[in-house]
Amino acid sequence: MDPKLLAVLAGGGLLLALAAQARGEGPSGFLDRVYKDADGTESKCVVFVPRGYKPGRPTPTILFLHGLGESGTDGKRQVAVGLGPAVKKREKTFPFLVIFPQAHKPDRDVPSVWRADRPDGKRALASLDAVEKEFSVDRNRLYLTGLSMGGFGTWALAASHPDRWAAIAPICGGGDPADASKIKHLPCWCFHGDADNVVPVDLSRRMIKALRAAGAEPTYDEYAGVGHNSWDKAYDTAGLYDWLLQQKRSERPPK
Repeated sequence: MDPKLLAVLAGGGLLLALAAQARGEGPSGFLDRVYKDADGTESKCVVFVPRGYKPGRPTPTILFLHGLGESGTDGKRQVAVGLGPAVKKREKTFPFLVIFPQAHKPDRDVPSVWRADRPDGKRALASLDAVEKEFSVDRNRLYLTGLSMGGFGTWALAASHPDRWAAIAPICGGGDPADASKIKHLPCWCFHGDADNVVPVDLSRRMIKALRAAGAEPTYDEYAGVGHNSWDKAYDTAGLYDWLLQQKRSERPPK
């Protein structure tokens, strides 16, 4: 091969891509995608694909639901806060596929934005369905997490589709305690700051209390003196990602 052409290829990273292809690996990193929901509405989405990803090999997968401030249609904001920065810190070794859908125009009823019967909740689930068609998702290791508005969404989507997830990690959100019986089989690690003046910490406390009353054994980390941004500490928690990997849907059929 011509040395000048070789230099161009190397500079553009194409040699690495060709080498990965030769090893049977697919694309990796933060990839931009556009998916359509049932009514044809297009939604921009970001999918993180771990290094060493191989088509055909089931890969543990996380659906991440962002907060109110990251809403829009640019397809970028939802990666800038919460799980996105945590993944970037660990990009070389992070073992999960991660789906970052984006809520379009949340109305005043912020806690319900990501619900399965609302437009943005439907788009999030449609994005997950599309990723399952394009990539090798391990459906027995599919995890759900989100912060603030997305924390509410985590509780809501868990209750709407309790058979789909292997574990949930809601952060500074809240849910309906009456749903505890639906999700008591789901391993749960919940986070909240006790000085949160946006989403009262009592909303998480109530969900944890309801789960325990239903017979579940959730893990709950409440940060003393921490305000609304409890997600940076949560997503930097030692052991969180290893804990997720240990949870498998097929080993705990719902009762």
